[in-house]
Amino acid sequence: MNNETEDKTTYLVVVNDEEQYSIWPDYRAMPPGWRAAGKAGLKQECLDYIKEVWTDMRPLSLRKKMDAAKDA
Repeated sequence: MNNETEDKTTYLVVVNDEEQYSIWPDYRAMPPGWRAAGKAGLKQECLDYIKEVWTDMRPLSLRKKMDAAKDA
């Protein structure tokens, strides 16, 4: 990407109630059901952060259900 088209947008890492992660431009209103996860930066920085912290891609409800079945 050259300098004229380089994305200089600041993004927020956001997370929903199922602990699924995404990025969201900081200048836009947060979509319903999502909250800031405490990281902001350029797109690649945010994606790298998500890759580091989102180690279990299963939704929270599925993880809870699987844990309950394991304990039963």
